[in-house]
Amino acid sequence: MRHPDAVLFAGEKPFPILPAVDHYAGSEKLMRKAMALQAEKGPIFDITCDCEDGAKAGAEVEHATMAAELIMSSANAHGRVGARIHDITHPSWEEDLEILVRIAGQRLPFLTLPKPRAAADVAIQIAALRASEARHGIQTPIPVHVLIETHGALREIWEIAAQAGVESLDFGLMDFVSAHHGAIPGAAMKSPGQFDHPLVARAKCEISAAALANGVVPSHNVTTELTDLDYIRRDAEQARRRFGYLRMWSIHPNQIDPIIEAMRPDFSEVEDAIAIVCGAQDAHWGPIQHAGKLHDRASYRYYWELLKRARATGMTIPAEITERFFA
Repeated sequence: MRHPDAVLFAGEKPFPILPAVDHYAGSEKLMRKAMALQAEKGPIFDITCDCEDGAKAGAEVEHATMAAELIMSSANAHGRVGARIHDITHPSWEEDLEILVRIAGQRLPFLTLPKPRAAADVAIQIAALRASEARHGIQTPIPVHVLIETHGALREIWEIAAQAGVESLDFGLMDFVSAHHGAIPGAAMKSPGQFDHPLVARAKCEISAAALANGVVPSHNVTTELTDLDYIRRDAEQARRRFGYLRMWSIHPNQIDPIIEAMRPDFSEVEDAIAIVCGAQDAHWGPIQHAGKLHDRASYRYYWELLKRARATGMTIPAEITERFFA
């Protein structure tokens, strides 16, 4: 029987199905702690080793080398540990990139590019990444996640989303608010302001719309709350339900579980997805009926992606379905 990815996305790339959490760690201690937690829970969240804000001034080479060696170590149990390099205006960004690709290019699931001022900045850094891959014999291009924090990047968001190799657009809320020179109050860096202020809500909508239209995952900014799990969950629910974000940053281990719970598909929809996708495959991807409703390839795509998201967020999938589609 033909696999749904082979049938439903013929001639185009499948939409990336990424873990619902991108967990940031800046120091070696926090990176190791995050990797131990990921080894325990499984690859239901990504880790980003932060070589930008995590690196001490003057120690950029040592920090990037440490992160790259950790990515290549046995502590990285699932191969879902990426890295963020410095922005294009920083003198260390090319060295960051070269160190990470040279040491860890075979295991890097993504690199994050912060603070582009325009689509041209992203293009320059992607070109440098591809050149480094070629130098070091990396056969599979490393996906790029682009952090939208500036007026210029938001203005050219559709051009950025359309660039080859971009897998995720991430919203940098705090830098974005700061870039407005006090015109947006500091209260918009947290809830409810981050969802209600018109300029911030506009940015979130533009990023999400551009990402989804270009087959790219929209990734929501962090919540500053570290201990109130209901508060964290509500922030993630608003990001998912009101603004269409499929992924969210985490900066503390306490945030991981409530974000994953908020980003998971509805259980009843997952049950429908299993029945519909299995029925479609059994019917060789022709139209079928389910619960009195007609389904064809247009709805099959929806339910197949929903089923993949359910698995990526750690929902329990029956063993026979795992064997059938994910073996």
